[in-house]
Amino acid sequence: MRSYVRAHYLSPSDLIRMLKSVHMETAKKPQLNPLLKLVLDLGPLAVFFVANSRYGIFAATATFMVAVLAALAVSYVMTRHLPIMPVVTAIIVVVFGSLTLILHDAIFIKVKPTIIYALFGAVLLGGLLFNKPLLGVIFDSLFQLTGEGWRKLTWRWALFFFVLALLNEIVWRNTSTNVWVDFKVFGVTPLTFLFAALQTPLLKKYAAEPMPLSE
Repeated sequence: MRSYVRAHYLSPSDLIRMLKSVHMETAKKPQLNPLLKLVLDLGPLAVFFVANSRYGIFAATATFMVAVLAALAVSYVMTRHLPIMPVVTAIIVVVFGSLTLILHDAIFIKVKPTIIYALFGAVLLGGLLFNKPLLGVIFDSLFQLTGEGWRKLTWRWALFFFVLALLNEIVWRNTSTNVWVDFKVFGVTPLTFLFAALQTPLLKKYAAEPMPLSE
């Protein structure tokens, strides 16, 4: 019995080596080239804009669905993993895009962003309610923050998502389809980049250094 326990006992040095191995495997997780990631994020939206301007909202919706799924496939082939946010977005795009085409009603594709933004905002606030900031999971984030940093950043993004949901409702209900498409491309995208850039001071202030693993 004693020999069995000794054979299965992990010394502190063994445990540290195991943690190092896990840390190295995590660090080796393939990441997309930043330029390619930008293309995959914005490409489907650009395709949607061009298709709408030439062929109308229904052709644009079908093209958008294909482009979103293609971007997701390329991301998976390059990294062998799928971030949560693009997967959820793709599912909602396919569902509401299909309803748009089947029922020949553009309302479904117009309300789609509202559903996405409100969903992510609610998930983030729900995570905070249970003291589990989920922002890093949603964005597949690589940066490290302190607990307070994650809470503050999560609050900001949750409120931002709700603002985008409200703006989308206001725009699609009070303007033409072409204006709404322009808003998606030239309004929401710059606003999102600007908001993300404005969070840089918070990221720097609450950055948490990963714990070094030493013998």
